[in-house]
Amino acid sequence: MEKFILGAIVGMAGGALIVANNCKLRNLVKKNQEDLMQKAEQYIDSKLEQLGGNGESQSN
Repeated sequence: MEKFILGAIVGMAGGALIVANNCKLRNLVKKNQEDLMQKAEQYIDSKLEQLGGNGESQSN
């Protein structure tokens, strides 16, 4: 699921960059792409922490 989310974000941002010819618009798209990537990374990290916490509690 996480790979799909990252792929969708990268695909949307890449498509927007191809369409965007204006420098100001291109910079805005890049900024939004960075924000989305950070949010996706935080989501994946939280999921990994949850999975790690569940594994530790089950093994004890």
